[in-house]
Amino acid sequence: MPGGEHHQPAPGAFDLLDLGPGRNTTVFRLTLAFMILVLVTFISVEGWRAWRDYRHAYDFARDSVTNLARATAQHAEDAIRQVDILTYTLGERVEGDGLATIDVPRIHAMMVQQSRIMPQLHGLFIYGADGRWIVTDKDVTPDTANNADREYFNYHRTHTDHRVRIGNVVKSRSTDELIIPVSRRLNNPDGSFAGVLLGTIKLSYFMDYYGDFKIDDRGALVLAMRNGTILVRRPFVDSVVGQSLADSEVFKNYLPYANEGVAEVKAVVDGTHRLYGFRALSSYPLVVEAGLSRESFVGPWRHDLLKSGLVLLLLVAVFIGFAFIVLSQLRSRMAMESEIRLAHQAVKDMALTDSLTGLGNRRRLDMALQSEIGRAKRQRYPLALIMLDIDYFKRFNDRYGHAAGDDCLRQVAQAINGVLRRPADLAVRYGGEEFTVLLPDTDIRGAGRLAENILQAIRGLALEHADHPEQFVTASAGVTVRSPALEDTTPAGMIKAADAYLYFAKNNGRNRWYADKDVQASADGKV
Repeated sequence: MPGGEHHQPAPGAFDLLDLGPGRNTTVFRLTLAFMILVLVTFISVEGWRAWRDYRHAYDFARDSVTNLARATAQHAEDAIRQVDILTYTLGERVEGDGLATIDVPRIHAMMVQQSRIMPQLHGLFIYGADGRWIVTDKDVTPDTANNADREYFNYHRTHTDHRVRIGNVVKSRSTDELIIPVSRRLNNPDGSFAGVLLGTIKLSYFMDYYGDFKIDDRGALVLAMRNGTILVRRPFVDSVVGQSLADSEVFKNYLPYANEGVAEVKAVVDGTHRLYGFRALSSYPLVVEAGLSRESFVGPWRHDLLKSGLVLLLLVAVFIGFAFIVLSQLRSRMAMESEIRLAHQAVKDMALTDSLTGLGNRRRLDMALQSEIGRAKRQRYPLALIMLDIDYFKRFNDRYGHAAGDDCLRQVAQAINGVLRRPADLAVRYGGEEFTVLLPDTDIRGAGRLAENILQAIRGLALEHADHPEQFVTASAGVTVRSPALEDTTPAGMIKAADAYLYFAKNNGRNRWYADKDVQASADGKV
């Protein structure tokens, strides 16, 4: 019969061979996640840089059109204000002297002098109430010239205000140049209409000024009336002068709410998408627009983006190739380790399995019992151990031979294993004809019932045993239960106790199980 002495292997002897499939999978996933993170981070940084460069290009273009609009607005206001002041002063003098008694040579000399010192001036003119030229800065005043048909003349004849008026672009009758008329009404002493004082500004003056700005070929600079009528535009096209911008986005949706600002819109004149800075003159009903084509600042950015994108694609392709190689190597290593792990597990299983019965062996019991005692102590549940021995097995071997004895052991092992229902229950061949059953979380009554069921299952095999008093194979069992949380419990102590109860069962007639008397009295086991 087995005693308390038994061999216990070094803890973890086979665990050292476990390469950990979970750990390998985790490493693979972490490696893949890291590479994806690096790739996403790289693309995100490049995307952010591209967006930042676009914002810088846009902001620079915005500042440029804003400054252009301010500069051109100030230029237009200064040019017109000088003519405004000049015509006001000259008008006061002419009205004071009276048109009937005007000193033509003196006024002519004054006009000539002012025309020379004001580069924007095309000419100065005084017309009578009938539209006839009275005096001008020109060397020759035509006797037959008459401007009564001009729009500005008709306006002043029908309106009594003295404010300066800026008219649409017209062609000069004296020089055939395109000019912008700046005019005032002249009154007689009784307030009646006496004529018109006209100062004309050369369109070329603005074109020369606008031409000095370095803007892209599809950019535009515009001086227009507040009602949208174009006075000057760069690039200059004759047919554009006089067209209306009233239906443009700037005039419809921006100027009604703000006198200055920036708008990205499509031009009504040529259909070009531009970023416009616009500004209304503070003193005169004029508006300037300075526009840069969208392509002028988006084009270079797009070109850089394309180059950066190609470099990025190349780097991404190289990185993906590198990642593919690394992951392939890692996968190959994992497959190799998996094969090694399976081989080690097979060796481990062989080392812990009884080759004859297929149950665990004594080494398996030693490892499991130590672990289950610790778990039972932590979780505070009872732990049961059953020790079984086939009755008169030596006689069986002597009569039927070792081959029949091995077959008997296999059938008994199957009967024992067939009774167990929980995955945690463990049946092992302890040695020879001895078997052990480890039952976690099982009290003495449950262990007693299971012991009786096992013995009944062995009886149910009805294996012939001529040298047995019952004429068939039976077994005896000893049952012990410990509460590791409440008492000192060791593997050797539990095996020794179960072995002792097995002795009692054999000494009291065999074919029964034995534990303490209270359990024995309440069970169906035989004494």
